[in-house]
Amino acid sequence: MTYVNAGDIARLADVGRAAVSNWRRRHDDFPQPVGGTAASPLFSLAEVESWLRRNGKPYEVSQADLTWQRLRAAGDDLHLGELVAAAGDFLEGRPSGLRAGVTELLADLAAERGPLDAFEFLCERYVEAHSRQLAVTPADLAELMSRLSGGGALLDPACGIGTLLLGAKAALGQELSGSSARIAQIRLRMRGVAGHVVAGDSLRHDGFPGERADAVVCDPPFNERAWGHEELAGDPRWEYGLPPRGEPELAWVQHCLARVRPGGTVVILMPPAAASRRTGRRIRANLLRGGALRAVIALGGADLWLLRRPEAGERPPAQVLMFNGDLATVWPAWLEFQRDPRGVPVIDLLDDEVDVSPLRFDRRGTPAEFLAEQEGFRQAASSLTGPDLGVLEQPRDLNMTTVGELAKAGLLAVHHSAMKPDEVADRGEVPVLSGEDVLLGGVPSGWAGSADGQIVIESGDVVTTPAGVVRVIAESGAVLGPQLTLYRLDPARLDSDFLAGFLRAGGGLSRGTSRLDARRTRVPRLPLAEQRPYGAAFRRLAELDDALRAATRRGERLIRLGLDGLASGHLL
Repeated sequence: MTYVNAGDIARLADVGRAAVSNWRRRHDDFPQPVGGTAASPLFSLAEVESWLRRNGKPYEVSQADLTWQRLRAAGDDLHLGELVAAAGDFLEGRPSGLRAGVTELLADLAAERGPLDAFEFLCERYVEAHSRQLAVTPADLAELMSRLSGGGALLDPACGIGTLLLGAKAALGQELSGSSARIAQIRLRMRGVAGHVVAGDSLRHDGFPGERADAVVCDPPFNERAWGHEELAGDPRWEYGLPPRGEPELAWVQHCLARVRPGGTVVILMPPAAASRRTGRRIRANLLRGGALRAVIALGGADLWLLRRPEAGERPPAQVLMFNGDLATVWPAWLEFQRDPRGVPVIDLLDDEVDVSPLRFDRRGTPAEFLAEQEGFRQAASSLTGPDLGVLEQPRDLNMTTVGELAKAGLLAVHHSAMKPDEVADRGEVPVLSGEDVLLGGVPSGWAGSADGQIVIESGDVVTTPAGVVRVIAESGAVLGPQLTLYRLDPARLDSDFLAGFLRAGGGLSRGTSRLDARRTRVPRLPLAEQRPYGAAFRRLAELDDALRAATRRGERLIRLGLDGLASGHLL
């Protein structure tokens, strides 16, 4: 029997998950779950298809979804990771042990999309199916962590399915789950990354003793009490102190520092509580005194710690960066701190608490800055107007196609950047458009050397990021940056803003989904003259989105300055 979850059903019928939930509540004849859990039930695909036909709900099973469903049906969900890894073996030409019916579908999918994109699609579906068990670093955060690391040969001692290592020149990884380690190795190999991934518990059984990487990136498991406190009490990795039983994250920090070369960088994701828990204050103090802790960056639900393994005889820095921001502002703040290291004095942190929470130090601004920010917010808020849209009593009956069909018909071409994050620098021959530039609508901020295979952006191209940001590019000449996708249109038949709007509206580029899903985004078949009014409205909505983001940033700073001014007595 082939099983599907609520997300699969939503994709089949091209509706949102909420619609599937409504069908389950309102229709007594909707198929009952045949497996899974109460929170994540599984349904029989045959029963769901029968129900959709009976109720006049159009649906389509794509080649990719059919392959995924048959692969998933080849075993039970407890061994789903092994099935995905076996699919990777087949796509790379190795024996897989999968049944002929499944391998035939895999071969067809690879012929349609290529082995790498086919395997990435399966990985996306696997993560979605096991979202409660698999913790995968979001693509935009992974890109930032890789950039902060400085590149080179990377090590990730808790690598999961390898997301943090995909942009490396060379990589070492270790993962507790054997199937996840196999998947990570395949993902690296398919990208041509020289890497080695082993299975095992990094803290108890280090897979790379004696190895020293250029940098370590890590998104370790949080709050794991059974991490080996007793058996590892005398471990030489604890240079800065024995991690308390309830502080496994400080064990991971020291493990990462032990596996990076002198002068190398560690970028590790930490729970915010690790910055202030009393039990960890001695280790935090030693990290500060030794010059290892260089920055703590608050990102909402988690903190990024940037550490550097001191070189012999090196004088510890006197300042540490304490920064509260978002993904778009972290890199500029870090560059500025490296040029002019004005942060929080280490001596101010070495009190009884050794609290390195960035929010403690986010107290910038003067009354004059408050007034300027207030005026800036008023101006930004005044531009928050949308397009003039009419309302129809009945929706238009439009003849729809998909982005994939438009590509097959020659109306557009899809290009995926092969550039890796470590190829982008502060200087070079050609400008590079990054994901942050697309998000902020700014000019290209990176540089790279000229090389074969680079995709040069032209005016009117539509560019998307893995996080789902879509933007029409106005200026030509920059190179498409890492992990970005470009849609080049035939301007005589397709309007750029029209396509960009439906990409945003279609949900195929929503956070956490594969870029491949964009090919299924539905687009009306309309002549160019009828596309343009749609494009104009979509463009105005995109401008409203940008204006709202700008107003939000100004509003957040206005609130912070107002709170600080009132609390300090500088404002009435």
